[in-house]
Amino acid sequence: MMTALPLATALLTAAVLLAALPAAAQSPGLKYPPTRQDPSVVDVYHGTPVPDPYRWLEDDRSEETAAWVKAQNELTFGYLNQIPFRGQIRKRLEELWNYERYSTPYKRGGWFIYSKNDGLQNQSVVYYQKKLDDTPQVLIDPNTFSKDGTVSLSMLSVSPDGRYAAYGISEAGSDWQRFRIRDLNTRKDLTDELKRIKFSAAAWAGNGFYYCRYPEPKGSELSEINQGQQIYFHRIGTPQSQDQLIHEDPAHPKRYFGVQTTDDGRWLLVTVSEGATSTNEVHLRDLKAGPRAPLRPLFTGFAHSYSFIDLLPDGRMLFKTNNQAPRYRLIAVDPQRPQPENWQVIVPELEAEVLGDIELTGDHLLVQTMRDATARLYAYDLKGSRLSEIALPGLGSASGLSGKANDPDAFFIYTDYTTPPTVYRYDARTRQTSVFRQPRYAADVSLYESEQVFVTSKDGTRVPMILVRRKGLPRDGKRPTLLYGYGGFNISVTPGFSPAVFWHVEAGGIYAVVNLRGGGEYGEAWHNAGKRLQKQNVFDDCVAAARWLLSSGWTSTQHLGLHGRSNGGLLVAAVVNQHPELFRVAIPGVGVLDLLRYHKFTIGWGWVPEYGSADEADQFPNLLRLSPLHNLRPGIEYPSTLIMTSDHDDRVVPAHSFKYAARLQEVYRGPNPQLIRIETSAGHGAGLPTAKQIDQWADFWSFFYHEIGAKPEIR
Repeated sequence: MMTALPLATALLTAAVLLAALPAAAQSPGLKYPPTRQDPSVVDVYHGTPVPDPYRWLEDDRSEETAAWVKAQNELTFGYLNQIPFRGQIRKRLEELWNYERYSTPYKRGGWFIYSKNDGLQNQSVVYYQKKLDDTPQVLIDPNTFSKDGTVSLSMLSVSPDGRYAAYGISEAGSDWQRFRIRDLNTRKDLTDELKRIKFSAAAWAGNGFYYCRYPEPKGSELSEINQGQQIYFHRIGTPQSQDQLIHEDPAHPKRYFGVQTTDDGRWLLVTVSEGATSTNEVHLRDLKAGPRAPLRPLFTGFAHSYSFIDLLPDGRMLFKTNNQAPRYRLIAVDPQRPQPENWQVIVPELEAEVLGDIELTGDHLLVQTMRDATARLYAYDLKGSRLSEIALPGLGSASGLSGKANDPDAFFIYTDYTTPPTVYRYDARTRQTSVFRQPRYAADVSLYESEQVFVTSKDGTRVPMILVRRKGLPRDGKRPTLLYGYGGFNISVTPGFSPAVFWHVEAGGIYAVVNLRGGGEYGEAWHNAGKRLQKQNVFDDCVAAARWLLSSGWTSTQHLGLHGRSNGGLLVAAVVNQHPELFRVAIPGVGVLDLLRYHKFTIGWGWVPEYGSADEADQFPNLLRLSPLHNLRPGIEYPSTLIMTSDHDDRVVPAHSFKYAARLQEVYRGPNPQLIRIETSAGHGAGLPTAKQIDQWADFWSFFYHEIGAKPEIR
């Protein structure tokens, strides 16, 4: 329960929380834009009053907020513009970005479909062809959607007969999508246009597809809470107003739905989840039983995770699950006899590896696993016997597995921190791999290396970390070092190539990636050890990684920075609040920075299983203790900080960053700049055009190197 209290009472009780709201300070040489405070805004959580004087910045439609954004950007870009090597950094980044990037081809309706970026195209182009050696045709070129590349392709689903492609369009990086339908024969769009779609695929069945949509918003579509998702069926050639409502759950308006149909056209699978968790339910509809066939439960209770993989030749369904297997196992389930006693375990839980992506290809399974946050790849027969290990080039990631039953050709992508993504072809008959697409790169990647080390966290937990650097780099204690982490939502941070990261190691720096608890690197137990009341473990793991870097002889506090995005932005701000003395630079991106109110915007309520909610009496004290916004204090020497967010971020709304920046500029009195960079016509990160990515990273690295007092070795 939250009510308003007089300010005097609030400050008496919450003085420690917000340090009595001192007058705004100025860093030497910087004049921060004034930010209005509203002392009347005080919320009471379970008897504890908490002031929120910058609440007005949550209104993304107000002229006052727009003026504040403009003034902050003018200050930030004025500061960045005076960094002498910024232009050189951008030029080299553009050179390093200019290489071909392919997705793995997959087969649908007799077509091979894949995407390719020539190098500096703002958006990757989708191609299709009948045979792999045919001349490719352009199916969809998102670069034609807008002149500046800010309108992107967000979803693509080709019908089983290869006639139509349903595709999603996102504007300015928003999670909201519009669906259009393209005829593959004519490469022209039909008149169909579907709106109010978020987090949905198109699951084809007969002459249409199933999809999920939300009701029309009553307020701002970029910040209003999203609830009441429904499942509809759209028939090709008809207006959206005639779509058939298939399923809704008004008693549980905050549940997510997902839709999928099996390749044989028999089943509609509906997944149901209660937030961004690794648990869900699965319900089935027998599409051969007629249009009014009911949804019937397959897995219920929201106690475990079930991910559909494919159909076996005998009609049983393959599911990856953590039921009785925290590191996951693969089971075969008869949809007519789904009781657990009838399940068959195909791939059991592995002792030292976490089960990852699985693809049915030819007459066996491609199974990707993860050991210490790096990939392994195996071939299994359909009875669960391991046939062979498929050798990978190094300790990296194997992703994008694509294959089909009774088709011997399969594909996957291998990459690591020093290897640009390479597409491999796998022959199920010989169980041999060959390079299918390998990009030429503008630098000699063989001069660089990755090393995995393990650090010991506060409670004795062994935490892996990978260091990326130039071979032969001197351990002189002065290496510009950026520590990156995430630590949440069962998401595993695995090795992957980035031209932005490569620029840093080419310039003589070290990039360190720590695999924190809260992620999925060691299965569900690792995830659970870093969420809700255990969230402090994530921050302790990060602190241990930073201290290892400082004691290893590679770097010093003067040369160490911390970076993370989204949940990783929370990590950065919380760790810096607790240990500002460890870092010279902090760069939180699109971060969850107000842990008391995050669940009141768009799909933030879906993170309650991960963070807990301030509405819960047992969770509130922990959230208040950790919330970055509420733990900024006067008299602390905070690192130089560049907060990065986007004006169209409708996942982690920019109000988090706005309020945090206002408070940081208010309390800090030292010389280090406390700036916020607000990208325009961009969202949480998906679909960001190449030009904007290069601009962002040029500013990122310019700020980092300028603040640590080092000139990068620019090639």
